[in-house]
Amino acid sequence: MATISKAVVAVLILFEQYCVNFAEWNTRDYMKKEHSLVKPYVGTPWDFVGSTMLTNNYIRLTSDHQSMKGGLWNQHPVLVRDWELHIQFKVHGKGTNLFGDGFAIWYTKERLTMGDVFGSKNFFHGLAIFMDTYSNHNGPHNHLHPYISAMVDNGTMGYDHDADGTHTELAGCEALFRNLAYDTYVAVRYSDDTLTVSTDINNKGGWKECFTVKGVHLPTGYYLGFSAATGQLADNHDIISAKFYELETERKDDGVDYSKIEPSAQFFASPRDHVDDAKGAFMLNSLSGWKLLVVIILIIIGIGVCLMVGFIIFQKSQENSRKRFY
Repeated sequence: MATISKAVVAVLILFEQYCVNFAEWNTRDYMKKEHSLVKPYVGTPWDFVGSTMLTNNYIRLTSDHQSMKGGLWNQHPVLVRDWELHIQFKVHGKGTNLFGDGFAIWYTKERLTMGDVFGSKNFFHGLAIFMDTYSNHNGPHNHLHPYISAMVDNGTMGYDHDADGTHTELAGCEALFRNLAYDTYVAVRYSDDTLTVSTDINNKGGWKECFTVKGVHLPTGYYLGFSAATGQLADNHDIISAKFYELETERKDDGVDYSKIEPSAQFFASPRDHVDDAKGAFMLNSLSGWKLLVVIILIIIGIGVCLMVGFIIFQKSQENSRKRFY
């Protein structure tokens, strides 16, 4: 029995050693550390810019204060064509009805660049995933906030804040990820020229598809990054972890140098209705709070004035009629 036990142990040890060696060799099935970000963030290959603050448990792009911008950028370009990025994040703050602006996930040619698009550069080259929380959004749209959307730019289109980016959006979905008591995640998958964004924000431990867009063409050699911004409205925007995976696919070698192609997309979402603030600021369906109350009071006063004027005119006409009979 002792001999058999020793033999079993020896077999198990050899099997374990084989698995370890196989795991080390087949690295395509495992997380790529050079593009990942995990606690305790010691020696992390990421650079910080702006208001970004490092702690033991999270990296805060902006705190819950007005007029802040922060960014977090990977030092190494992504040289693989098919990949998936899992981000654990937390957006939270004191605001209950008014908050913003949100954060963005980037795969771009540019890095460490500050700007007006969720804290980073406009007219970028590459892919952006916008996690938009701006509660007082510009004009009436057919969705609620927070809202997740994607955009691909070759440096010529630009993100239009006045339209909430609706005219350059590939696709989007509502995702109520703000001020939750549990962990929240988003996954960005790019494989075979298809972009898929999924979320885990319902504390169910599984991915729910937000949207899928085919015909998305992204070069290799771009950088991963995160950025966030606050304006008059604010929130804490925290990145807790980012895990990058190279995907095993059956792509054929077509001889194309994918480091030199232009970022592009074959399909865009249909533009949603939008009314500029200057023209539509007093439409009832775009108002809230005290503005709506003021409009209602003005309407009531206007109706009252019209009724009073009408009553006075009616009395005058009645008096004139009586005078004609005397």
